[in-house]
Amino acid sequence: MSDTLPGQMTWKAPGTTDCVLHLRHNSSEPWRYYKEFPEYVVPDPPDFSEGYATFVALLKKKWETV
Repeated sequence: MSDTLPGQMTWKAPGTTDCVLHLRHNSSEPWRYYKEFPEYVVPDPPDFSEGYATFVALLKKKWETV
């Protein structure tokens, strides 16, 4: 995935009860836990929601929030 082809992000994937960042490259793919994409993971500061730093970094790369 390049910076010119952003993906999608959600905090609560369908069928889950956890509020953790999930990613996919396009709408035809299933949601996957963000740590399954190590090329995008940014370490979170202490006491932040899991995946928050990655979420902010991907927002800056024009990823879509769903």
